[in-house]
Amino acid sequence: MSTETLSTAEGMTKAPLIHKGKVRELYDLGDRLLIVVTDRISAFDYVLDPPVPDKGKVLNGLSSFWFEQTGELLPNHVIHTDVNKLGDLVADSDKPKLEGRIMVSKKAKRIDIECVVRGYITGGGWKQYQKSGEVNGIKLPEGLRKNSKLEQPIFTPAGKNDVGHDEDIPFEEMARRVGRELAEKLQELSLKLYSFGRDFCAKKGIILADCKFEFGLIDNEIILIDELFTPDSSRFWADENYKLDVEIDSMDKQPVRAYLENSDWDKISPPPRLPDEVVAATSARYRDIYRRLTNS
Repeated sequence: MSTETLSTAEGMTKAPLIHKGKVRELYDLGDRLLIVVTDRISAFDYVLDPPVPDKGKVLNGLSSFWFEQTGELLPNHVIHTDVNKLGDLVADSDKPKLEGRIMVSKKAKRIDIECVVRGYITGGGWKQYQKSGEVNGIKLPEGLRKNSKLEQPIFTPAGKNDVGHDEDIPFEEMARRVGRELAEKLQELSLKLYSFGRDFCAKKGIILADCKFEFGLIDNEIILIDELFTPDSSRFWADENYKLDVEIDSMDKQPVRAYLENSDWDKISPPPRLPDEVVAATSARYRDIYRRLTNS
């Protein structure tokens, strides 16, 4: 990997841009999608400057890795990740800039639910538990401590919002929105995927505390879409850092969050530019989780 960054792929492809998210850009290839994963980084619903070197390559590489690992559990949207197969859609001079950052995928009808699985009580789940003893309406045992491992993983869906935060909802609300049969199937698949990822990570000395999945439909068949078991969609803890009752230093953009939390930024005005040392530390986190999970 390199120290070069990509903040956008606009102008690099002849395909029309149809969606620009905080990190990913989607381009229309007719019956397929071109997904470009940039190095943009977001926190507290803001995209920050500067981009983080290699972040996009790590996210795309990990998703590709996991989609392949889980292919027997569930079909996914991946067609290929080879920039050279894009032909003249991308100029030869731009292909090196996009190498390792693209995924050509099947078009699916997105199911507008974030399928979240929690194996540990932390983050937003911990905040819910402190208030009510429940997470998304699921009653949990009394006396749990922050970062406690749950006896069984729990499925805690969220309604997707393209702007702002997703909305935590109980399973019954998910069933009302998408239908009970589909909701139960997504719950089953999510728990199965989490179990697979948790066991795989454990062999690498990593705890998969929680994660989220996105699913789509093609001809009414469920497929896995978007990203999978990346630092942007999952909470990874190194075994050696695991403790109760503390804020565990997770293997993701934690240096960015910590810097912003300790600054005088009000989270309303434009965010400050990230210092070089914060960017470097964050880039190192992404490279480290990639190396530990893929042995490369």
